[in-house]
Formats: sequence, C-alpha cells, structure tokens
Amino acid sequence: MFKSLRQRFPWRPSPIIIAVTLSILLILWLASGEKREARDTVPEQPPQKEQGLPQVEVRWSDAQPLSQELVLQGTVLAWHQVELRAQVAGKVEALLKHQGDTVAAGEPLLRLSDEGRDTRLAQAQADLRLRRNELQGAKSLQSGNLISDTELARLESEFARAQADLAAAQLAADYSEPKAPFAGQVDRRHVDVGALVQPGEPLMTLVDVSRLRVTGQIPQQQASGVVAGQTVRVTLLDGRELQGTVSFVSLAADAATRSFYVEAHVDNPELWRVAGASATLRIEQPALNAHRVTPALLSLNANGEMGIHAVDDGNKVVFHPLRVISIDGEGAVVAGLPGRMRLITQGAGFVRPGEEVEPKGAAE
Repeated sequence: MFKSLRQRFPWRPSPIIIAVTLSILLILWLASGEKREARDTVPEQPPQKEQGLPQVEVRWSDAQPLSQELVLQGTVLAWHQVELRAQVAGKVEALLKHQGDTVAAGEPLLRLSDEGRDTRLAQAQADLRLRRNELQGAKSLQSGNLISDTELARLESEFARAQADLAAAQLAADYSEPKAPFAGQVDRRHVDVGALVQPGEPLMTLVDVSRLRVTGQIPQQQASGVVAGQTVRVTLLDGRELQGTVSFVSLAADAATRSFYVEAHVDNPELWRVAGASATLRIEQPALNAHRVTPALLSLNANGEMGIHAVDDGNKVVFHPLRVISIDGEGAVVAGLPGRMRLITQGAGFVRPGEEVEPKGAAE
C-alpha cells in the first residue's frame, strides 16, 4: 500500500524546506500572540473563607453537698476492766460477791483468813502510841536543856518508824478483804472458798460496761480529717448500733502500720454484752461539695493529674484537677471542682487548655 502511495505522490519535501517552514510559522505566532509583562508586585490573593472556632458540647454542673463518713474496723472494750489479785497470802474464807453480781466502788468482794494481821495491827497501834508519848515527853524536857538533841532526834526517828509500821499493818489487814476499785459487775471468779492463795494470784475480774471504749486505726492519708468531738456510729456484728464521740486521736503513727490510733467513747445504757467484740466505726466527716459526672469525662493531664475539662466565662478551655470520692453504676462522685461549671461533654480530646472554643448546648 505504501508503495502505491509513493507511486501516486512521487514528490517529497526536503528536511531543509521543512525546517525553514517551521521557523517562519513560529515567528509569525510569536508576533501575533498576547504580550506578557513582568510585574514588580505580587498580585493580591483572593480572600479565603475564615475558619471558625472549635466547637465543643458542654453542660452545666452544680455541686451538691455530700455527707461523708470515715469507715474503720475496730474493737469494743469495756469502760473499766481489771483483774483483782491477792496482795497477801491466806485462805479464802468467804465469797461476798459472785459472778454477775453488781458491786459499788469500795464494796468488799471476798474475805481471806486473818493470818495474824489483826494482831500485828493492834501491836503497831500500841507501839505508835508509846513512841508518841516518848516524843512528847522529850520535847517538854527540851525547853530546860534536859535532853540532848541527839536523843530527841532518835525519838523522832522511832516515832516515824512506828507510823510506817502501822500503815503497813493497816494495809495488810485491809488486803484481807479485797474491795472493788470502781462500780461494775463481777465478770469472772477465779477462786473458791477454802482455796489457798499467794500474793499475785488472780481472785476476780471486775468490769464496767455502762460505757464502752471503741478503738481503731486511721490510715495516714485520712488522719487529718478526724478530731476529738466528732460523732461516731458503732455498728456491731449483729447490726445493732451505738452512738458516741471521738475522744482521742494519737499524735504519732504506728511505726509498723503507718496508721493513727483513735478511741471513741460510747454509752451502753442497756449493758449489752459486746466488750471485746469487733465493730465498725463510722466517723462523721464535714459535708463536701461534690459533682456527679460520667467517668468517661475524666482524663489525665501532662503531669499525670486526674481532672476534667470545662469552659470558663471567657469561653476558654480549663483543666480542673479533681479527687474521686466514689464510682458506682450512676457515675463518679468527684470533689475539688468549682461550685458551678460548664463541663465539656464532647470534643475535649480535640482542644487544649487555654484555647478559645465555641460552646454548644449549655443553656443558662
């Protein structure tokens, strides 16, 4: 086919003719084309549409007073409890009080055999009278210089010794009938009639449960919130409750547990048998202004502090550190925030503290 075309059109232009023709056409196009001028200034850019402030969803949150209490595990103790022990040797002749009996302060509990103590008491009393008379006679002679100072000093020493012997004999006689040091009840009896006892052996245990002492340990993080006079509710293991007040908080923590000893005084008008048992102490704390928020709104800042994002009156983002009080199915209860604030509910992850935003959704 190409052969037939060459036969039909035998003439072919030379390369020189083609080059000259193209040069002429280029010159003509440049001569007839649009002129371009250089400019000294940059042309103005067309105005761009301004980008708006970041938008965040917010809602108002108002703090509510929250009653709070410190819960501790403790032990209930009797108001007074003492184990009476024998001060002198002897045989138990009579039990004047028995287990469960109520006693008054100073009332005899039992009687021990005399073992010659009354005789020694009478002898000490007579010796004291003799030494007193001798001393009085010597003093009457002293005015006439009829007795030496040395002799007078000896008689004064003998009189003082007689006084001491009488006091010891009186104590020994009193110890034959041990007496109750306080009003209460006989909780245990450790001896029977006819038993021989030596000094130091237990005789009876006396308790007073008209009032109770409840003790516990406060964690060091919460010790500053407990002071004497605060109200305490004591819940026993069977659910019964007693009311009292904090009476003492130790000034130094226990070296082993790093906790502080606390003691509360509780009335026990019905004389419940609870001394020595375990109990739960609920110490009333000052009311706290707290917010209830969704846990999903809580976050950490660059310093690792837990807090929440809000918008201030100038529509700027603020990060408020907080303290979590409790978390339940209804949300988190937090403290340490302003009384009224606009919480960011959506968009907090796209803004930074100090950045101005356009809040949406919070009506006054």
